[in-house]
Amino acid sequence: MHIMEGFLPATHAIAWTVASAPVVAYSAWRVKKVVEDNPSTKLLLASSGAFAFVLSALKMPSVTGSCSHPTGTGLGAVLFGPWVMPVMGAIVLLFQALLLAHGGITTLGANVFSMAIVGPFVSYGLYRLIRTSGGSLQLAVFLAAAFGDMATYCTTSLQLALAFPDPVGGVVGSAAKFLGIFALTQVPLAIAEGLLTVVVMNILTKYSAGELKSLNVLSRSAQA
Repeated sequence: MHIMEGFLPATHAIAWTVASAPVVAYSAWRVKKVVEDNPSTKLLLASSGAFAFVLSALKMPSVTGSCSHPTGTGLGAVLFGPWVMPVMGAIVLLFQALLLAHGGITTLGANVFSMAIVGPFVSYGLYRLIRTSGGSLQLAVFLAAAFGDMATYCTTSLQLALAFPDPVGGVVGSAAKFLGIFALTQVPLAIAEGLLTVVVMNILTKYSAGELKSLNVLSRSAQA
């Protein structure tokens, strides 16, 4: 789902950068506040960023000009809320663009918007909905990670459709084509990411219960 360097028209690249920049700036302030309020969670915060970096670097070819991969942003959104992920995701995407030629600088804004903004907010919203409805921690984490991944791929499909509308079907027709092609690789990846995130959360529940309680992740039904 990283759109490659130079693939988007300049106007689209600039527009997505303008849309993402203020969110990333506010996210940086929120991360600073999280560290100040809960200094003991620094390692957990860094681990969430590393998780996103590793998973989103596992790419496979998909739609021309893009690729499919897990995102890894659902874990951080569940642990710290969605506002920490835009800046962390931007850092992850920047390093991948510079070091791995994965994504790009001109498309950084678009990639940040889909993977580091839309995905985490969908993950967190679904996670909170399931938990407040009495769902188990494992179910909430699985669905949050899986659907956050799917939300990212849907957003990327829309971004590509807006940039390259179908001659007959327009943006809607183009979006349908991109979604259909992406689905072949993204649906199983989303399920796998959900399962892996549950495994990681179970490990954290066992070895980092204190930090999770300070973040209110285990505030209710801690043993669920």
